[in-house]
Amino acid sequence: MAGLRERKKLQTRTAISQAAITLFLRSGFDRVSVVEVAEAAQVSKRTLFQYFPTKEDLVLHRFADHETETARVVSDRTAGETPLTALHRFFLDRLAERDPAYGLCDAPEVLAFYRMVSTTDSLMARLRQYGTHGDAALTDALCAAGAAHTTAYLAARQINRTFQALVELNWRQLAEGRRLDDLYPESVANADHAFDLLRGGLDRQIG
Repeated sequence: MAGLRERKKLQTRTAISQAAITLFLRSGFDRVSVVEVAEAAQVSKRTLFQYFPTKEDLVLHRFADHETETARVVSDRTAGETPLTALHRFFLDRLAERDPAYGLCDAPEVLAFYRMVSTTDSLMARLRQYGTHGDAALTDALCAAGAAHTTAYLAARQINRTFQALVELNWRQLAEGRRLDDLYPESVANADHAFDLLRGGLDRQIG
């Protein structure tokens, strides 16, 4: 029975989110009210807020699964691999796979999604708040890898903001019309440069 309830909750959550994003892409995030989303999803406004605490979460919940990803990469790295090497490899793998969450996907609906997020101030502000749990998780993972707590605390924020900046740069360039095949090598070069900068400050501290 619990399994059925969970599936129904997931179905409701998905239906609300899909209705919201369809409306937002069609009319603009700021021009669509929460009431309109609830009506389109055939739920009450109260039910909507039970699943999504803010209007911005209707869009950005897609990033929730990635919030603690850097911590998982550090924790699951292979024996002998340093945290920064593992994170660098992971980021390049996501670019090679054209992972939408890492800003390299030119499917029309994904481009429209990028454009909406990157040009809506409240969405970008909310997206940056999502880093809080990720920072704490990565701090713990770096401590487990042997870093002192203060070092891990500072390094986690540098690493996660670097990931975020690289992704946002990819989003913005695709939204401005750059071709994916042209952007890919530049994105790889940007990632390599970013990790060189991180290593310059952190290598002796966390590896």
